[in-house]
Amino acid sequence: MQTPSKTVIALAVGLALSACGDHHRDEDPTAVNQKPAYLGTVTSTSYDGTSDDLLTAGLGATGLAAATPPVYNDPANPTARELRRNAIFANYRAVLDISANSGYGSLYGPNVNAAGGVTNGSGMVAGTEYLAYADDGSGRQNVTLMVQVPNSFDPANPCIVTGTSSGSRGIYGAIGSAGEWGLKNNCAVAYADKGSGTGLYTFDDDSVNTQNGVRATRAAAGKNATFAPELTDAQRSAFAQQYPGRVAFKHAHSQQNPEKDWGKITLQAVEFAFYVLNERYGVQTSDGGRTVRFTPANTLTIASSISNGAGSALLAAEQDSKGLIDAVAATEPQVQPNKNTGYTVRQGGANVPAQGKALLDYSSYAALYQPCIAGGAGRCASLVQKGLLNGTDLVGRQNDAKARLKAYGWTADADPLQGLHALTNVLVAVTYVNAYGKFSVTDKVCGFNWAPVDASGNPIAFSAAQKASSFATQNGIVGTPIYEDSVGGAKAYNLGVSPSSGIEDQSLDGFLCLRGLATGLDPVTGNALTGEAAALSARVKAGMAEVQATGNLKGKPAIIVSGRSDALIPVNHASRAYLGLNAAVEGANSKLRYIEVTNANHFDSFANALPNVIVPLHVYLFRALDAVYANLKNGATALPPSQLVRTTTRGDNSVPITVQNVPPISAAPGINAITVSGTTVTIPD
Repeated sequence: MQTPSKTVIALAVGLALSACGDHHRDEDPTAVNQKPAYLGTVTSTSYDGTSDDLLTAGLGATGLAAATPPVYNDPANPTARELRRNAIFANYRAVLDISANSGYGSLYGPNVNAAGGVTNGSGMVAGTEYLAYADDGSGRQNVTLMVQVPNSFDPANPCIVTGTSSGSRGIYGAIGSAGEWGLKNNCAVAYADKGSGTGLYTFDDDSVNTQNGVRATRAAAGKNATFAPELTDAQRSAFAQQYPGRVAFKHAHSQQNPEKDWGKITLQAVEFAFYVLNERYGVQTSDGGRTVRFTPANTLTIASSISNGAGSALLAAEQDSKGLIDAVAATEPQVQPNKNTGYTVRQGGANVPAQGKALLDYSSYAALYQPCIAGGAGRCASLVQKGLLNGTDLVGRQNDAKARLKAYGWTADADPLQGLHALTNVLVAVTYVNAYGKFSVTDKVCGFNWAPVDASGNPIAFSAAQKASSFATQNGIVGTPIYEDSVGGAKAYNLGVSPSSGIEDQSLDGFLCLRGLATGLDPVTGNALTGEAAALSARVKAGMAEVQATGNLKGKPAIIVSGRSDALIPVNHASRAYLGLNAAVEGANSKLRYIEVTNANHFDSFANALPNVIVPLHVYLFRALDAVYANLKNGATALPPSQLVRTTTRGDNSVPITVQNVPPISAAPGINAITVSGTTVTIPD
């Protein structure tokens, strides 16, 4: 176990560090820095912090909050620098609420310094950015890794923070979360796109994204393609002719189930960071190499990020066999316990109705009912027709749908947000069935393909300008699910008519199929699937098993923060369940703390849209990082106890949010303490 003064999520620097399993041991000062074998060509770009920078791409705090994205000089041919700028603009805003009254510019944002003080500056950060692919040599993996080293990096106090992307986002997906905290605290930031980042493939012109986002044909890109499906040109042409305008994207269609490697990829990003730091600061050797100056023994490293990136941080900490990671600070993790028994989660004196279910299990369930709650009368009616919903009118059916979701593990606090998450869980269900089953894009699983659509829901092709800017504008899940089996022909899923009902029910037949593949059961009859459906389900369930977490953080200090109102990643299935699993596995050796925040959910953007319901969770990520960092720097600074933080919402978004709305994590939570007794987790109401 590492001493409190050592933090590292780092890089077994090539051979020198890979050979060392104990990161306490003193490193040989004559050891030569080695590039990890899986790393491809490393490119670097330096930014002066005035005309361009690491954090805001030269836009500054004000530019990031602009109403519209920066324009391209030539929209059909944006440059790599323009694409980077617009990708940072889009990704920063995707994970934060950039409304001033929601806290941007006062509680968080580039102009708020590491101590939480509001400055008059732009928040731009000078430094150097390094990019490389991690791959096995085939060009099929091509996981993008990036290291940002601010000019303020202090070799006497070295630190590394991971910023693995949330969702399915590209390499800049964590720029506004873990990235911002790391840069403000003078740390190197190790990013990864998890092998699921932006990788749009279009059949009509056989084109791909390259590492820097510029489009190229599959042939011209070669091994520099972020993603290219394994298809012959004849197969490509046939698919394009049969399904014009359809697309493929990496997360769903790489046939590699990238999630199974998210922990490993995060560790590789740390290794890349060590390599970069030693190349930059190591002493030059007689043969032109560099000595190893930074090791896990002398560098503090924190695994961090949000959502899928947060889950990746936890998986990396579990899988860390080289002593690379010292601590974890993560919010709203999408993490899937390898069992939902052997521990108990209780709230308000009663066991929660369900705990520890897999992502695809609960997202495919939500994809049935949330569209009804969102106002889909046809979906509600079709569910009633199939005996999967009760109620004689729309309101009654929506209430029954909410009740079913609560019985399946959602908190009552998530009720106001259920309808708002309908599209998100639809995207998750279709994407992850394909990813877990390692299906080809040509398999049309459960009748679904992907494409942009027109106003009538008909699939159309991306324009040249849309393809050219896809690196910056797409979040890694590209286009809309197209239900090819809709009565009358292919339609966007939300306008699809199911063959079994003849109702425009948002393609319910397709989603019942997805649900069956996730569970192995016919969702209408409850019977086990047979034949081809059973075989497809076996593939999906095998992929689901590959991504499970063990709960063993090996005694590392860790803080997980989640919002009680999360309607996408329900706390009973992820954070609370992981706390219980960790208790069952680590027992008294655990240093995991859990902070649950009332009125907080998965998407901070709702804080502006629903100010009387939601507060931003983002401020608590930075508070968790501050707490973990203080503990690592000074072991006498204890981690805060697990607790429920009770926040206060605003009446409307004309009222600025203040620290009174989002109180600090308490050193003595009293009646708000979250307790772990044996394997029982107790959460106060």
